[in-house]
Amino acid sequence: MTDATRTFLSGACAAGLIAAAALTAPAYAQAPAAWPTKAVRLVVGLPPGSGSDLLARGLAQRLTMQWGQSVVVENRPGASTIVANEAVARAAPDGHTLVFAIDGGFTVNPHLYKKLPYDPIKDFAPITLITTFGTLLVANPSLPANSVAELVALAKKQPGKISYGSIGSGSQMHLLSAMLGHKAGIELLHVPYKGIPQMMTAVLTGEVQLSWVGVFSARPLVQTGRLKALGFGGTKRAPMMPDVPTLGELGYPEVEASVWYGLLAPAATPRPLVERIHADVLKLLKDPEFRDREMLAKGYEPSGLGPDEFAALIVRETAARAVMVKISGARAE
Repeated sequence: MTDATRTFLSGACAAGLIAAAALTAPAYAQAPAAWPTKAVRLVVGLPPGSGSDLLARGLAQRLTMQWGQSVVVENRPGASTIVANEAVARAAPDGHTLVFAIDGGFTVNPHLYKKLPYDPIKDFAPITLITTFGTLLVANPSLPANSVAELVALAKKQPGKISYGSIGSGSQMHLLSAMLGHKAGIELLHVPYKGIPQMMTAVLTGEVQLSWVGVFSARPLVQTGRLKALGFGGTKRAPMMPDVPTLGELGYPEVEASVWYGLLAPAATPRPLVERIHADVLKLLKDPEFRDREMLAKGYEPSGLGPDEFAALIVRETAARAVMVKISGARAE
């Protein structure tokens, strides 16, 4: 464990401490009388066209109508979302700059990098968890295994011969596969790619045999026989593909790492303003049209956790990812 990780975990050992610190800070005494007074920037750490970007744009469009000011999505990809997160951590704490956060930037990066230009706990005010979703373990049809049990048996006969694609060291695909290998006692070959399109091409063409793919993207490929679904890496079965068992059901409860998207602001953002934004987003997540069309239909499970609950989730998942990163041997690239 790195020094940065120890510092991070020691400062975030309990969600109650986070909440208490937030509530007692002088900056939370009073919300601005009028907000928003100008366009709100919603910073996304992935490029345009990514799943997080598309959901952020749908959210921004509806919040623009709700707030009467433009909510502008600003894509700042780079360095495992570090570029975007740092930009928001250093922004004015007035509610006009928010980050559409992706889990790895807060729960995995502290274990990959010796030093981050931001503290995932101290430099942010969590607002709300927008969604969580799991991913499918999929295989190219050429792989002679139609279940996780068959995959494990085959891998034991061919150690290091079955390959899986990921989008880099420390990515969810890497961590889940490494944990499966560790718990099942098998050796899988890790093949990293620059991005999801390259990784998808690799598994579809058989350049690699396995990978982890979001349910919305994987379902049509499974239905048409271009991929096989072996298991689901969520805590419960995916509503869009209820016939696919979870890894927990198959005997590997440790092989679970749901992706989440959330909304955070700079640390000193007034608490009443944080709660106002949470309430407005929660109202949107409960709106049948937005919930059904923009979320459920695309495999996203709406959440809406409040600031303190979201802060506690970040703490818990940061500790869990420490174990996965250690087992995987992941390093910052």
